[in-house]
Amino acid sequence: MELSSRFDTALALASEVHRSQYRKHGNTPYISHLLAVAALVLEHHGDEDQAIAALLHDSLEDQSDRISSDDLERAFGPRVREMVERCSDTHGQAGHPKPPWLERKEAAVRGIGSLGPDHPVLLVVAADKLHNAGCTVEALRREGPIVWKSFRATPEETCWYYRSMTAALGNTGWVHPLLDRLSRVVDELCQFAETSRSQGYTELSAF
Repeated sequence: MELSSRFDTALALASEVHRSQYRKHGNTPYISHLLAVAALVLEHHGDEDQAIAALLHDSLEDQSDRISSDDLERAFGPRVREMVERCSDTHGQAGHPKPPWLERKEAAVRGIGSLGPDHPVLLVVAADKLHNAGCTVEALRREGPIVWKSFRATPEETCWYYRSMTAALGNTGWVHPLLDRLSRVVDELCQFAETSRSQGYTELSAF
C-alpha cells in the first residue's frame, strides 16, 4: 500500500492540534504517541483510513476546541470520522466538564464490545492501548509507584480499565496478534498495580 497525500495532511493536522500537549511521563511531545500508534497500525497491515484515524484518535477527546467531527469528515471521509469518534470516550466542549472517569471508561468498554470482529477501529484501539500500557509499564520499571500520580485513576482502576478493554476487544470475536501482545502487557501492568497496593501505595493522582 502506498500512502497518499491524505496521510500527509492528517500527520500535519495531528502535529498542529496536539502541539502543546505532552505525555504523562516526562516532557515527551504528545505526537510521539500518535506516531507510535499509526506505526503499529501500518506494521499490522492497516489501511490508510486506519492509519489516519490512529494519528487523530485523540483529537476529538483532547482538542475538541480546535477540531470537530464535521472537520474530520470533510477532510478524510465518514469512515475516519467514525473511527475517531469510537476512539473518544467523550467529545469535550468548552465550559462543559467531562463526565466522571469511571462513567466514561465504562461507556467506552461497552461501545467497543458491541462491535463486530471486522470493524476497522479495533486495530486502532488495540494499538492505542498497547502503546499506552507499554509506556506505563516502562515508566513503572524506571521510576516505581510514583508513576501512578500521573493518572486520573487509582492503580486498581487503571488495571480494571485495561483488562476490561482487552476483554471487550476479544469479545467482538476479533483475533489478532496485537490483542495477544496487549493481553501480556496488561498482565504486567496489573502486576505492578497489585504490588503497589500490597505495599500500601494508595495515593491518588493530582487530578
